[in-house]
Amino acid sequence: MSFFTKRKSYLGVDIGTASIKVVELAAGPAKTPRLVTYGRAEYTGDSTKVDSEKDIERIVSTLKAICQQAHTTTRRASAALPTFAVFSSVITLPAMSEKELAAAIRWEARKFVPMPLEEMILDWKFLPEFLEQSTAENIPVKSSEENKTDKNIKSRVNSKEVKTKKNIRVLLTAAPQTLVKKYLNIFRLAELELLSLETEAFALERSLVGGAREVVMVVDLGAVTTDIGIMENGIPILNRSIDVGGLTITKAIAHSLNIDIKRAEQFKRDIGLNIGSSRAVGIPTTIENTISPVINEIKYNFSLYQSQSSQPIEKIILTGGSSFLPMLPEYLENLFQIRVYIGDPWARVSYPEELKPVLDEIGPQFSSAIGLAMRQLI
Repeated sequence: MSFFTKRKSYLGVDIGTASIKVVELAAGPAKTPRLVTYGRAEYTGDSTKVDSEKDIERIVSTLKAICQQAHTTTRRASAALPTFAVFSSVITLPAMSEKELAAAIRWEARKFVPMPLEEMILDWKFLPEFLEQSTAENIPVKSSEENKTDKNIKSRVNSKEVKTKKNIRVLLTAAPQTLVKKYLNIFRLAELELLSLETEAFALERSLVGGAREVVMVVDLGAVTTDIGIMENGIPILNRSIDVGGLTITKAIAHSLNIDIKRAEQFKRDIGLNIGSSRAVGIPTTIENTISPVINEIKYNFSLYQSQSSQPIEKIILTGGSSFLPMLPEYLENLFQIRVYIGDPWARVSYPEELKPVLDEIGPQFSSAIGLAMRQLI
């Protein structure tokens, strides 16, 4: 049921690899978004990689069912593109005119985008250390006619400020046109008004970091993938994805102990990385071996960021459905000698106090959806 009504509200829709999450937030007092309703449904298959008409219809029907069962009160929605499907990079350019800047950004994009630029939608954001004026962080939703040429991509920078700076640092993002069109089609068929389509990292920053000035690493442990992002001054400047998630761990335990998936999932949730548990039976070692690619990726991100910046990473925030793996924060703290904790995406949202136990339990799964719903309200 809906908890608050008769206020301007927005949906945050997270189409994940194993489930679809929807959160509706309304404008509240003191600019604090208020929870209206939420819903979630499992999805059999990878909802971010399907292309057939039949699979899209299944996503649409699932999305419609969630909205119906959650009694959502608005059609206005924001969504995010998955990290593994979007290319992003921070580039540094000398001061130049608007026309020269647009051409330079396009030229730099060719160096890191492994697809023809004619098949991509480009967007960029000027990092605040260099420019106070910045662009919108979302991938622009354009018609197919607009996407035919890069001439429609306009520079969103104050040229006077550009000329007063020696260098400009730009967060450049590129998304496949086919993926954007797929999302547009899904929301059209679901009878929802797609207001914005941004990268998932911005949604996580909004719900978990809230524009903090310190440098933070966010590790999103999903069912199929783990996304790692570094937020600097409230902006995701480094985002990477690896094909290891909670389901990978569950399958490894099932194979190691020769048990079914359901029982392996329960063992994972009960024991995790608790090496001292009398029921462990080698489970922590299996988990440790399985998540080693994630550990290596975190190490790589530390090294990559520190090679480009003198600022230290202050903490790691865990989120995603697999972030509740027992002893994981302690394990990472010991390994990296840095503060590690599970993020609370509801911290900047008001809701009925009696819902707190439930919301605390499901929070990490809804981090992206909450951040998306917050986009129009803060």
